[in-house]
Amino acid sequence: MELAFLNPLYEHPGSWASAYIDLSQHDEGMEHRRHLTAEAVARRLREEGADEATCRAVYDTVDALRHSTEPYGRAVFARNGEIVLQVPLTRAPPRGLVHWGTLPHVTPLLDLAGEDPVSLVAYIDRAGADFELRSAVLREEAGHVTGSRQWPMHRARASDWSERHFRLKVENTWEHNAREVAGALAACQAETGADLLILCGEERECRSVREQLPQRLRDRTVAAGHGIGSRLLPGEVEDIRARHVRERVLAEVARYRAARTPDEERRAAAVEGVPQLVEAAREHRLAELLIRPDAPDTHREVWIGEDPDQLAARRTELRNIGEQHAWPARADDALVRAAVVTDAPVVSLTPVLEEAGDEVAAGGMGALLRWK
Repeated sequence: MELAFLNPLYEHPGSWASAYIDLSQHDEGMEHRRHLTAEAVARRLREEGADEATCRAVYDTVDALRHSTEPYGRAVFARNGEIVLQVPLTRAPPRGLVHWGTLPHVTPLLDLAGEDPVSLVAYIDRAGADFELRSAVLREEAGHVTGSRQWPMHRARASDWSERHFRLKVENTWEHNAREVAGALAACQAETGADLLILCGEERECRSVREQLPQRLRDRTVAAGHGIGSRLLPGEVEDIRARHVRERVLAEVARYRAARTPDEERRAAAVEGVPQLVEAAREHRLAELLIRPDAPDTHREVWIGEDPDQLAARRTELRNIGEQHAWPARADDALVRAAVVTDAPVVSLTPVLEEAGDEVAAGGMGALLRWK
C-alpha cells in the first residue's frame, strides 16, 4: 500500500488523536447513535490525556457525520485543536478504535483503507462494451464503445455454399469489434490508472478482447465466469478483486522469504524483529515493510525523536546517537512513519494469513531492505 497521503501527519511533532468511525449502518436511529459516538470518542480522548481543543475538534467532526451516507466509515487524525487528515475507509472499523499518543495510529488503515484495487469492469457483447470503474467505495460508469461493424452479428442457418461465406463475415465482425473494444478498454485503463481489468460476457467474446489487449495489460486482466445478467456476477467480481489482492500480497511474501536467505557475502536482504527493523529504519534502508496489524510486536514500545529516522528500541540508544529528546511510541506507528517519509510501501499480511501462516515474520513485522 502506498501511503504518501499520510505525509501531512508527519510534518509536525506532538501528540495525536486518532479515531476510526463506523458509518456502515444506515437506518432510522443512525443520527442518534452517531451523536453518541461523537461524545464517546471525545470522552475517551480526554481520559487518555488529550487537550480540550483537540477533543472538541474531533467531537465536532464526528458529530457532523450524523447524516453521512458513506458506506463504511472514516478515520480522523487531529492535533493542537486541528483536524489534519480524514481518510475514507473501505471496511467498517471495530468499535472503540480511538488512540491518543506521540504518533498518529495509522496501522489500522492497512486493513480498513488499504489494498483496494481500482478495477475497470467491461460488460462485453458482440456490438461493443460498457465500462464501469469500481472500488470498495466507488461504482460509476466509465464509458461505452460500440463496434463500427454491426452486421452481420449472428450466423444464419443455410444449407448452400453461402453458409461458409456468411460464417466468415461473422467471424471477421467479431474480431473487428473485439479490436475496437480492446483499444477503448486500454485507453480507459490509461486514463483511470485501473489496477485490474475484469471482462464480463460470453467466453468467446471475452477471450477475443483479451487477446487484442496490449501485452502489458493481459497479466492484469481476468474474465468472469458468470454471464451478464447473472445474479452471481456481482459477487464474482468482488471475489476476483479480493483474489487479486491476495495474489499480490503472496508475491511480496515470497520475495520476503527469499530475501531472508543470506547471499555470498552473508548479507540478507530482509530482516524481522523490532531491533533489526528499527536499525534498518534509522539507516533509511526500508524498501518495503510487512505488517500483521494485530501481531505482538506492533504494540511494543520504542523511542522516537522529532525526525522519522530518530528511533530506537531503547531510550539510551537515542541518547547515544546524539538525540536529546525522546518519546515512547508504538513500534508499528514509528516504523510506518519511517517507511512513509522514505517512500517505502507498507503491506498488510492480513489477506494471506491462511495461505502464508501467522508467522511470516517473527512478531508479525518484517522488511525488505534496500542497500546503500
